[in-house]
Amino acid sequence: MADTIAETVDLLYTIDQDNLTLDQQIALGSALAALAQAERLEQINERLRGIHQVLNTWALRAATSADSR
Repeated sequence: MADTIAETVDLLYTIDQDNLTLDQQIALGSALAALAQAERLEQINERLRGIHQVLNTWALRAATSADSR
C-alpha cells in the first residue's frame, strides 16, 4: 500500500503541467489538494495518538496510585 501511495505522489509531482488541458489541470489541482489534506489528516492523527498515549499513562498512574492507598 505504501508503495502505491509513494508512486502516486511521485506521479503527481512529475506531471508536466504545461502540456495539460484545462480539465486536466483542474483534476491535477484537485488531486494535489486531496494529497495535502490527507497529509494534514495524518499529522493530526499522529498528534492524537500522542495525546492518547499521555492520557493512558495518566489513567494507569491514577489507577496504580489509587490501588496502593
